[in-house]
Amino acid sequence: MSGSAAIATTIFGLAMVATLAIGVLSARGRDKGMAEWSVSSRGLGVLFIWLLMAGETYTSFSFLGTAGWSYSYGVPILYLVAYLTVGFAVAYVVGPALWTYASRHKLLSIADMAEHRFRSRPVGILVAITATVFIVPYIQVQIQGMGVVVNAMTYGSVDLHVAAVISFVVAEAFILVSGLRGSAWVSVLKDVLVILAVVFLAVWVPMHYLDGFGDFMTRMVTEKPEWLTFPGHDSGGLDGTWFVSTLLLNAVTISIFPTTVAGYLSAKSPNALRRNALLLPWYQLLLFIPMMVGAVALFALPALGNPDLALFRLVTDSLPSPVVAVIGVAGALSAIVPMSVFMLAIGTLCGRTLLGGGNGADPRSRARKEGRAGDSDDVRTKRLSQLVCFLAGLVALAGSLFYPNTLVQLSVLSYEGLAQIVPLALLSLFWRRMTAAAGVSGMFTGLAVVLLLWWTDNDPYYGVNGGVLALAANLLVTCAVTYASPGPSRTARTDGPADAPTAKESA
Repeated sequence: MSGSAAIATTIFGLAMVATLAIGVLSARGRDKGMAEWSVSSRGLGVLFIWLLMAGETYTSFSFLGTAGWSYSYGVPILYLVAYLTVGFAVAYVVGPALWTYASRHKLLSIADMAEHRFRSRPVGILVAITATVFIVPYIQVQIQGMGVVVNAMTYGSVDLHVAAVISFVVAEAFILVSGLRGSAWVSVLKDVLVILAVVFLAVWVPMHYLDGFGDFMTRMVTEKPEWLTFPGHDSGGLDGTWFVSTLLLNAVTISIFPTTVAGYLSAKSPNALRRNALLLPWYQLLLFIPMMVGAVALFALPALGNPDLALFRLVTDSLPSPVVAVIGVAGALSAIVPMSVFMLAIGTLCGRTLLGGGNGADPRSRARKEGRAGDSDDVRTKRLSQLVCFLAGLVALAGSLFYPNTLVQLSVLSYEGLAQIVPLALLSLFWRRMTAAAGVSGMFTGLAVVLLLWWTDNDPYYGVNGGVLALAANLLVTCAVTYASPGPSRTARTDGPADAPTAKESA
């Protein structure tokens, strides 16, 4: 091992120890119940909510895929900033509404909310399973992303598989002990390093490889104009229609993403979520820096074999090993934080809804849960959730080690698949007449359209994101089945579970 590799590997090792310590110790003196583990007892303020949800949006993809897409395609990568920013505008409305509904009924996930809304545990189980299927690939993507980052930052000294195992062990260790609060505290370290790293790169890369930012822009306009206009360079048809349809689909979907909902439900109040929705778009400005770095690589590394390594190739070729290590640690933590929240979300969804007996949406079941057996039920549910959390991570780790392309292929469909939960889990809270049969029929229709378009290689379809077409079919079937069913009874209208929060209640 060279001197540079030894220095970088040592710094990485120390950073992982610090991450473990921060994540595990954050649980000291806290309640040990399910609500604390899954949503921090709804006690996080604006700063921690901001750090946690920013940590979920700035992932290993931000260091690898963002620079890689910029290098390969150009302007289509702007969809990432666009949909996140629009999604936060949606979250300004949706977040407080979901917080109020979930807080009132002591619910911890979107599966809980669907179960409570329809007084049906099978509906909750269906939502939990569907969400899990489309989230597990994201864990694998983060594990593999961390492997690439660590391998690059240590100059190849740490093997991809070893890095994958390290990421799994670190993330599982603190998430099993501390839950969502552990992720929030690790996000503090992660975001400090990310901000320092990318601001430094914004100045260093164009100055070192070109004659500054002005020269970079001039050369892009004169030498690479196809990277600056839709559909981008060799992007396979990612034109303006794809951009707008993907923006709309992802902006709506992220509002009910299980990890996003976990962030919503951990807030102290609806106002904390509103302030967070106003602040988070500013964080997305950092995404422009990996985009710029990827574009600079067009001139500095014109024959780069793997575009995803554009940022780290420039870093390792031009900076001393301690600086490389700090930037690499920022990239590694950008995989560990979202990975941990994904695993926790799956644990909450399946451990509570699928294995733990549900949320007690049936009034008789709720009465039993709130009796003397309530504490033991809560402990059992938490342990089941932790077990599912561990198993979900283990499946993703096995996939990254032995079948690196299998689950990752499914991740392409993740947003499109999760979008089909929107009517059942979100629209139903505001539309009292909507029935469980309608929501389930619509969701299955949408999922069928998503899979059909993907299987026949017709996504995007004439430039339109296939998930948008699937969601349209979903809504059409949902509306048709709802209006074909008898209207709700007087009791359902006045006493029904779809008691969406009023403006006063969510203030």
